[in-house]
Amino acid sequence: MARRSAGEIPAGLRSRLEAARLELLTLLRALDRMDLAPAEIPRRLIRQLFQLDGDFVEALRALEQPPAASAQFRKNLPRRAHPTLAQEVTVRNTLLPAEPYNMIPGRDPQNSYAPWRNPVSGVLARYPVIS
Repeated sequence: MARRSAGEIPAGLRSRLEAARLELLTLLRALDRMDLAPAEIPRRLIRQLFQLDGDFVEALRALEQPPAASAQFRKNLPRRAHPTLAQEVTVRNTLLPAEPYNMIPGRDPQNSYAPWRNPVSGVLARYPVIS
């Protein structure tokens, strides 16, 4: 998939991510200073907060990647792969708008608000099990 240019990334995205992470870090540090026993902290909710923090870090890291990274990758591929790379535009035009959510926990490309369920066990899963 072609990388979005800096002009296509919403102008306030970085600052919104930074602000949201600062708010979360403030909450986590305040929680750290509280005199609470581990049993008093809801495990499921604290786990969700840590997962959210990880998501913020990944998003901010993705924004730091140089746009030339994919061009460098293409350049280092063997020459025999270059004709296939020429088909990227055609392939890009066949992708559905929901496909960026493939393999993202909690998101279903068919219904972007439905949680992902393991097809074997029916249990909600953070990551699909590859067998």
